[in-house]
Amino acid sequence: MTPSLPLLLLLLGLMGAQATFDHRTAAAMAAGLCKTRPTDLVFIVDSSRSVRPSEFEQVKVFLAKVIEGLDVGTNATRVGVVNYASRVKNEVSLKTHRTKSALIKAVTRIEPLSTGTMTGLAIQFALNVAFSEGEGARTRSNDISKVAIIVTDGRPQDNIKEIALRAREAGIEIFAIGVGRVDMTTLKQMASDPLDDHVDYVESYSVIEKLTKKFQEAFCACSNAATDVVFLIDGSKSVRPENFELVKKWINQIIDKLDVSDSKTHVGLVQYSSSVKQEFPLGRHNSKKDLKDAVKRMAYMERGTMTGQALRFLTENSFSPGQGARPGVSKVGIVFTDGRSQDYIGEAAKKAKENGFKMYAVGVGNAVENELKEIASEPTGEHYFYTADFKTMTQIAKKLQINICQDEDPCECDSLVKFQKKVEVAIQALTKKLENMSKRIALLENKIV
Repeated sequence: MTPSLPLLLLLLGLMGAQATFDHRTAAAMAAGLCKTRPTDLVFIVDSSRSVRPSEFEQVKVFLAKVIEGLDVGTNATRVGVVNYASRVKNEVSLKTHRTKSALIKAVTRIEPLSTGTMTGLAIQFALNVAFSEGEGARTRSNDISKVAIIVTDGRPQDNIKEIALRAREAGIEIFAIGVGRVDMTTLKQMASDPLDDHVDYVESYSVIEKLTKKFQEAFCACSNAATDVVFLIDGSKSVRPENFELVKKWINQIIDKLDVSDSKTHVGLVQYSSSVKQEFPLGRHNSKKDLKDAVKRMAYMERGTMTGQALRFLTENSFSPGQGARPGVSKVGIVFTDGRSQDYIGEAAKKAKENGFKMYAVGVGNAVENELKEIASEPTGEHYFYTADFKTMTQIAKKLQINICQDEDPCECDSLVKFQKKVEVAIQALTKKLENMSKRIALLENKIV
């Protein structure tokens, strides 16, 4: 005899709850692999009359997506939102919301002010009010970052240069995002140094979401993340000495972005032409200054372009324990070339990716796009870059975001470990309930029979 309808529904409900819990667990683990460093973050959003209502909705979607990637909480990241036009409105204080869902809900309720563009007034308000302790900001310290992200589409009607300087001197890191016909000089006057990292431009509000990943990665700081990064640099004669100096500056730009230390990121450097030369192995230099000095000392090899041979060296030597590579640590290879390889690269490129190395390919001048794609990890669109001129390599350094919190090898942040334990306990409890329910159903069936 089948169980009674109420019992059957209860049983199915419990089973559904477990399935839902498992689904949410997987989603949470996929979306929240990393804990962002403690930050007081304030969005300063232009809603002047030049921003159409539909465009303002797209700005709110961008804000929500950035928030979704943060580790929001009292002791983690606090978020505020300042809305401005001719006047300033404090939409969300740093002290107001402590969960992502509450923050995102508050963002969806923001309405445009639709008047002028008083950007200087908005920055002044952020400095005096939004980042004040009374509004929930924490005392200035090395452990707490203070960040403002300004989104604007026009030329300000007031002076912003001096107030932006005062905000930066107060320890606020300013990112400036310009949309459409924005005044680029104004963005540069607002933003922190280096400007390449802190000024962004998009053609329209419809594509502002493409900046989401940059800001999610900018705030990512897993407490126990570690990465081994090896540069594989083309030193062939086609590069030329003056351009080789630009390549070295480009390498040091990327090193500036990395969290270099004994326990975090280690960097190695290999130069190749007709032969391969290891400039220094992983772990030899564990401060940015020592690394950058070593890069500056690298002598230009000249001769041919044996990229395949260099890739084999990277795979067989650079990431081996004997050359300083650490077991269980994410491996990242950054390959730079300015021309077609004189040997076959396919097998070595495939082997590097099969070994789990995240491979970036960067080409300049006569570099061959198909070769770059063959070297790059999937998705190739995010892992290969090309520019026609060595002088514009700084733009590639800006775009090349080495995400330490990799999907392939998620770091086990404390919050994630605690979450997993809660999940295990909850599933065990649900399983026990199901077992008890099955026994009760069996007893009822016996009584009915």
